[in-house]
Amino acid sequence: MLVLGRSQVEALLDVDSLIDALALAMADLSAGRASVPDRVAALVPEHDGFLAAMPGFLPSAGVLMTKLVSLFPHNDAARLPTHQALIVAFDPDTGEPTALLDGTAITAARTGACSALSARLLAREDATVLAVLGTGVQARSHARAICRVRPIRQIRVAGRDPARAAALAAELSAVLEAEVQAVNTYAEALDGADIAAATTHTAEPVIRRAWLTPGVHITSVGYNPAGRELDDATVADALVCVESRQAVLAPLPAGSNDLLLPIRDGVITADHVHAELGELIAGSRPGRTAPDQITLYKSVGVAVQDAAATALVVAAARAQAIGEETTLR
Repeated sequence: MLVLGRSQVEALLDVDSLIDALALAMADLSAGRASVPDRVAALVPEHDGFLAAMPGFLPSAGVLMTKLVSLFPHNDAARLPTHQALIVAFDPDTGEPTALLDGTAITAARTGACSALSARLLAREDATVLAVLGTGVQARSHARAICRVRPIRQIRVAGRDPARAAALAAELSAVLEAEVQAVNTYAEALDGADIAAATTHTAEPVIRRAWLTPGVHITSVGYNPAGRELDDATVADALVCVESRQAVLAPLPAGSNDLLLPIRDGVITADHVHAELGELIAGSRPGRTAPDQITLYKSVGVAVQDAAATALVVAAARAQAIGEETTLR
């Protein structure tokens, strides 16, 4: 069994290849070619945390895997990742375990890469201003990935802690060609933004309809069982796209309050979810229809994303003879 640590996974995972691989994976998911049951989770209420299991089979990539991922939102204060994960890959012909790898880096990379895929499908081609809401791992991942699919020239970073926003802006300035600046409020970050990436654990919406510019594309990946990133008016006015209707509308902890709460309150119905990304890729559903249309990608994370990333990492590791071989026998 091949064992790969976090630094090895990060070095092996190419973002451009991942975005392309995710497009194939999302198309397979929407077409019913992949097997992805709803995730299940053990709750840890005293820390507002949980441990979730996310199995998946992606035949086109030849990957059978499961991810165990913990979400402990208060880790952020201790400078620990809020999401930590392990992935085990199995031989799809025999069920034998074949690889054990860090899933924390994969979770960060595939989430940002799939948001970039949504931007490639839905954001205006002339989008140049990106608002990044949040200052954690996903904020970094989203800034780097979205710059791969649109000609971003300016990035505005906003978060609860101005010092952390400033530090992230300086970090991104060193690795991206865009002008990056920290701003004081979410509203300031969103003013005039062509793409908005919400990556928070907020209790109250950080994206509000009044703060948005016509034509903005929003990606929202934050999760809080007691909160939401988007206000009702934003969801109601947007063309809403998701990874999986089944996943995003499932009860918590699988689904998203950003859609479940406005459905509960009668603001929208489940039919307001316009399309899955895979349907946009296949052409069975249209994407953006007007330059001033607001588009929204609401993500909850699905196992085919982890499977697609795992396939790339394991193949690259074997090709480059990276990692350690061990046996559990």
